[in-house]
Amino acid sequence: MNLRNMIPGDWRKELKDVINSESFAQLELFLEEEYEANTVFPIQKNIFAAMRLTPFDKVKVVILGQDPYHDTGQAHGLAFSVNPGVKYPPSLRNIFKELQDDLGCVPPDSGYLEDWATQGVLLLNAVLTVRAHTPASHQKYGWEEFTDAVISKLSERTEPIIFVLWGAPARAKSALIDQSKHLIIESTHPSPLSAYRGFLGSRPFSQINQELIRRSQEPIYWIKDVVDLTGQLL
Repeated sequence: MNLRNMIPGDWRKELKDVINSESFAQLELFLEEEYEANTVFPIQKNIFAAMRLTPFDKVKVVILGQDPYHDTGQAHGLAFSVNPGVKYPPSLRNIFKELQDDLGCVPPDSGYLEDWATQGVLLLNAVLTVRAHTPASHQKYGWEEFTDAVISKLSERTEPIIFVLWGAPARAKSALIDQSKHLIIESTHPSPLSAYRGFLGSRPFSQINQELIRRSQEPIYWIKDVVDLTGQLL
């Protein structure tokens, strides 16, 4: 496995220090063995799909989760997203519930979030792979150091970014973010185990769009044809 060459070129340039580290070399060896011996999600070509769809200099918002969905057919490289036609996992169901409560958006038919990614929303997990049906199985093998570097490099950018941190592993990365430049929105994870302890009712989507508008940037079209902060069709 040549993990380094799977990373899009613009990101690879920014992340050269961590890519050349011993931690990354060990991660590459671990993943090579894991993909050979077990079923691992997402498939190899989609490990860095979030970076492929959201170039480094186009990132406006980072939504950071924990690790990929671990059931068959779900994870495809974008945090919280599932492939078209796949039933919403519980976390995504709560995300759409909060989106509806926040902006009045009727939940979409599909949980495929590529439209968010192409608008500048980096849908990143703290850990980018997982063994099938075994949550958190790839934690502490090197992904954390890699995604720390991603957050740190984004924090160094002059242009302000909105960081949305859901869950304890994501919120731990707040120490890497220069809060004099960037906005952090954080809460518990949207999983049913924690959503009612702070995620539901947190109104992250309107907060993001209000901040983008304040910066004279285009707000995110969270649902097709819905633009303004009240969820009215334009």
